[in-house]
Amino acid sequence: MRQIWIPKAGPPEVLEVREARDPLPRRGEMRIRVEASGVNFADIMGRMGIYPDLPKMPVVVGYEVAGRVDAVGEEVEGDWVGRDVLAMTRFGGYSDVVCVPEAQVQARPPGMTAEQGAAIPVNYLTAYQLLVAMGGLRAGETVLVHSAGGGVGIAAIQLARALGATVIGTASAGKHDYLKSIGVEHCIDYRSEDFAKRVPELTHGRGVELVIDAVGGRSFGKSYACLAPTGRLGMFGMSAAATQKSRSVLGFVKAAATTPWLQFNPMRLMNDNKGVFGVNLGHMWEEVDRIQGWLERLLEQYRAGEVAPLVDRTFKFDEAALAHHYIQDRKNTGKVLLVP
Repeated sequence: MRQIWIPKAGPPEVLEVREARDPLPRRGEMRIRVEASGVNFADIMGRMGIYPDLPKMPVVVGYEVAGRVDAVGEEVEGDWVGRDVLAMTRFGGYSDVVCVPEAQVQARPPGMTAEQGAAIPVNYLTAYQLLVAMGGLRAGETVLVHSAGGGVGIAAIQLARALGATVIGTASAGKHDYLKSIGVEHCIDYRSEDFAKRVPELTHGRGVELVIDAVGGRSFGKSYACLAPTGRLGMFGMSAAATQKSRSVLGFVKAAATTPWLQFNPMRLMNDNKGVFGVNLGHMWEEVDRIQGWLERLLEQYRAGEVAPLVDRTFKFDEAALAHHYIQDRKNTGKVLLVP
């Protein structure tokens, strides 16, 4: 098999393609010949050496794959062999062969490509947890989606529209036409506009019921200020700490220093009638039944046409560095994938 390794922290060019023997599925596992692997910002932070959950380097990252089952271990039904699937991987997804516990695998609906399948697990489960499971978004409410053109952003927009909510999105100007075409009511250019000023203008001073924010640092405080009474802020990342392509202590310190730690104290939250919560899908591995239930619901929405993964671009394994550059340069609208 071929895998993409991070041998040491550094810029995208540190990524290496290596070969190894194909793994054998253990009890309760199935082996997947991977046709597409998802690339996520957590992978990039891991490569930079600033992702706290990363195993010791050298390491193969990757949280999601899609492909076809070609072997199963004991206690797994043999009829899985030959089926097209998508799966979540706890690292190791940057491989063209993976062994995955049965509980982390779902059959792909008819007509769903491997590229679409690999674009679902991380982005759509994260968006579902933010908007539905914890954000409680309802019809008639308004959500502010930061990084609206990214993978989670597109997923959140689709889920919000399916719920009957209004969407305000922040993105660079070049992505606005597409975002409006999929239902974003108002687009804010984060490079030239202050969203903390624009949101009150767009909502006639009321604010929004939900904000989802993966930027972090100063953005968390500004997002909180955009909330209406009973509003909720969902935090799920800290891209403000990864402004360079190699580890930057100054960038991390700056992001931490501008995080509004005191703003979210219990007395302030009670008096403001607002809520703050965090999401890290990578810490939900023990919630197997819950995650599978969310994923089954998302696949139902796919069949109903309510969600449709947008794949922006695919890169070959030996182009993995270009894939990381592409995301860090904020060029993608939708999902970026690696294909063996």
